[in-house]
Amino acid sequence: MWLAAWTAAADTFQLLDGQTLSGDVVSFNESGLVVRLPDGKYADRVPWTKFSQDDLKKLGQNPKILPLVEPFLDVTEEQRSKQPDITVNMPPRLERPEVHSLFGAMFSSSVGVFVLLLIYGANIYAAYEVAVFRSLPRVMVCGLAAIPLVGVLSPLVFLSLPSRPEPKPEEAVAPEVAAAAAQTFSVPGTPAPQAQTAAEAPASGLRLSQSAGESGRSTAALPATQVFQRGAFTFNRRFFETKFPGFFGIVRRDAERDLVLVIKSARGEFVGNRISRIAANDLHVTVQKGPATEEVMVPFTEIQEIQLKHKDA
Repeated sequence: MWLAAWTAAADTFQLLDGQTLSGDVVSFNESGLVVRLPDGKYADRVPWTKFSQDDLKKLGQNPKILPLVEPFLDVTEEQRSKQPDITVNMPPRLERPEVHSLFGAMFSSSVGVFVLLLIYGANIYAAYEVAVFRSLPRVMVCGLAAIPLVGVLSPLVFLSLPSRPEPKPEEAVAPEVAAAAAQTFSVPGTPAPQAQTAAEAPASGLRLSQSAGESGRSTAALPATQVFQRGAFTFNRRFFETKFPGFFGIVRRDAERDLVLVIKSARGEFVGNRISRIAANDLHVTVQKGPATEEVMVPFTEIQEIQLKHKDA
């Protein structure tokens, strides 16, 4: 009688796979439940997903089992209608700036105005470099580049033009020769002594003629001046090493001993006897300062013209 009463009190579950499970629930967790069979054995743990909706509702009547089976219960339309509506609160966001044109956006901020000023100054500086490179009037090129908007094309236009050769300075050879001739053949201001004999006069005239001939030969023997202008030549380290190799040594050769380099730059004119050092962007020239020498640094970008000539030319 007791066994029949215990069997009648046991639960019976109809699983979704068609099997029937009868027994007492002895253990349950998130993975399922364990049932003790009528013969006293324990069945394997059955997952919640294998139970039907009716069995899950029946098991949910137990307050301890309800939190475990509630996620597997189907929600009816009536229950869904009773659920509160979800209100989504949007977080605060930054406002997007108004749409402007390119220049309008640049002038609307201080950073944009600063960038425009940098571009404006860089354009004028580029025009100055083009004017130096092409030997053009710097005031004209930089003035055209200072015109807003249109001035951007000014450096490009002048850069595409050929270089204009600068007028060579007039050499004062003829006046020097005339002065030398006048000094050689002029009669001294003091009267000649009356005791000079006729034999001495031809001798003095012969000496004057010999000195004049030597002066004329020395003037005619000077080598021609070589001129290298910016635009026709690119002034860099390779240019100086290939054109003036003799100026790098401490001891000069006899053929180049009396030659000097006249460098005309934006800071002035330098007459160098030797190139002491040279780098990728500048060179150091030894110039004569009275009885002493001084080393002067000249950047390649400032050099406008170089002359190779004799020191007496």
